[in-house]
Amino acid sequence: MAVEDSRISGLYRLEMGQRTAAVAAAAKLSQEAIDAWKGVAGLDDHTANSMIENVVGTMALPVGIATNFIIDGKPKLIPFCVEESSIVAAASNIAKRALTNGGFTTNVDPPLMIGQIQVVEIDDIEMALDNIHKSADELIAICNDRDSTMIRLGGGCKRIEARRLETASGEMVIVHIIVDTRDAMGANAVNSMAEQVAPRIAELTGGRALLRILSNLANHRLARSSVRLSPADLSSAGDVEEGKQIISDIILANDFAQSDPWRAATQNKGIMNAISAVGLACGQDWRALEAGAHAWASMSGHYRSLTEWNIDGNGCLCGSIELPLAVGIVGGASTVHPVARANLELLDVNSSQELAGILASAGLAQNLAAMRALCTAGIQRGHMNLHLRNMVIAAGAVGSEVEALITRVRDSGLNITQTVVDNAFRALNEAD
Repeated sequence: MAVEDSRISGLYRLEMGQRTAAVAAAAKLSQEAIDAWKGVAGLDDHTANSMIENVVGTMALPVGIATNFIIDGKPKLIPFCVEESSIVAAASNIAKRALTNGGFTTNVDPPLMIGQIQVVEIDDIEMALDNIHKSADELIAICNDRDSTMIRLGGGCKRIEARRLETASGEMVIVHIIVDTRDAMGANAVNSMAEQVAPRIAELTGGRALLRILSNLANHRLARSSVRLSPADLSSAGDVEEGKQIISDIILANDFAQSDPWRAATQNKGIMNAISAVGLACGQDWRALEAGAHAWASMSGHYRSLTEWNIDGNGCLCGSIELPLAVGIVGGASTVHPVARANLELLDVNSSQELAGILASAGLAQNLAAMRALCTAGIQRGHMNLHLRNMVIAAGAVGSEVEALITRVRDSGLNITQTVVDNAFRALNEAD
């Protein structure tokens, strides 16, 4: 069921069990979803063994909930599966700041994927291309000549494209089948179609069909999200002048990322901190999401940031993101993995396009959180403060020692490092 309010006050202060109960109540989750989160109905040995080869066990990662999001007018509690501290808190903070202007607005393309057939050893490239174009309807029919729920729901191959490609090995023809995968990510369907149509393409071109596989650069399947924040929204306590300075500095930081690939790589990594984390939580192929995002960032011939930031006529900061996001809500791990099913239930999405819009919005929020931190106190103070619990546990603290050591380190006023934590732990033990 849909979340009525994505704001859960004091969620971070609750014990884990209380936190789970609060989120479950807000989203009216099923007991099955709650049990999956608790590990009661998590990834059992049988399911794990059916997913990949040579299984010896499983590895758990935390699932955290980003709060405060409004996306296309709908409140959303967003699951992040990630090992790095501060990511969930940062996204939630920006989502809260964006509430006054209505949150995030998305625009997502239809779920079109590309299958590629590489044709080599062609004597007449122009004739081959002409034959492909003239036979497009026949090739589409071959692709769709299969028993498929996706096709029955209106999906399937929609068009054929072909082009000449110059390579170090010589000329070849690359044929693209453009497939509407509906609410699936679509890799298996596209790969099957590519293999099914390849023999006929070889006959039409007089060449040899070599590679037959989807592309993870899903440039027909772009997801976009935008957000608008006033100077007061971005300040520490409604200080408009401070907010104006933050906005000005964010624009400078954005110009840096658009012009410098070293900075752009770090900025895009931060964006993918959210997108990959939400994708993983929902059983998506997050490696494909990463590959598509970074390829898209390079499409102009210059690697750049996936986000754009500017100032509107009212002095507000306006941000947008655009990138290919091939995601699905049916099939694959999103159907098989109990926790992925629970997380999709929490999101209450009705289509792969809606899920893509949520991922894009999370990435945009994460980017703004990082830039705001960099332009103010710096990234490390907040990050290390949230990372402190991990460092305390790494030092050897257990049970009640954890909170005692956290308090001791924070009260010391020292910059938080593992050495400072280790020394504080020794001092704590000596005091006892």
